[in-house]
Amino acid sequence: MKWYAAGLHFECAECGRCCSGPESGYVWVSRHRIQAIADFLGITPDRLHQDHLRRIGPKITVREKPGSLDCVFLRWTHGRKGCAIYPVRPLQCRQWPFWPQNLAGPDAWNKAATKCPGINRGRLYTADQIEAIRAGERQTLGRVER
Repeated sequence: MKWYAAGLHFECAECGRCCSGPESGYVWVSRHRIQAIADFLGITPDRLHQDHLRRIGPKITVREKPGSLDCVFLRWTHGRKGCAIYPVRPLQCRQWPFWPQNLAGPDAWNKAATKCPGINRGRLYTADQIEAIRAGERQTLGRVER
């Protein structure tokens, strides 16, 4: 039985902390998602690759801003940080905070809550809903994206 069998509370506070450094990381993007982001931004996939993405082996990840290590799509708008591609953000971003490292146990979950003010407040996600999110079972752009 999962330690979160009774579910977990989460409500996005739209603070941008999940997209901020100081840690470096990878936000993997699928070919399908690259096209969706390019379309959303009104640029070609080649321009998106050139300006905002980088290849790590066979995979593609979103670049980070030098110095801060914030995601390049984290921007200041209306006096606060926000995602410039929120409606088409990568699946990995949609899965926050239900990442494996945050679900390793209650201590890991509560440690993540020190960075993310939306953890442990708001909507209750059932264990089944959490597992579906973790598995990538989200309808996006008319198909299931994994």
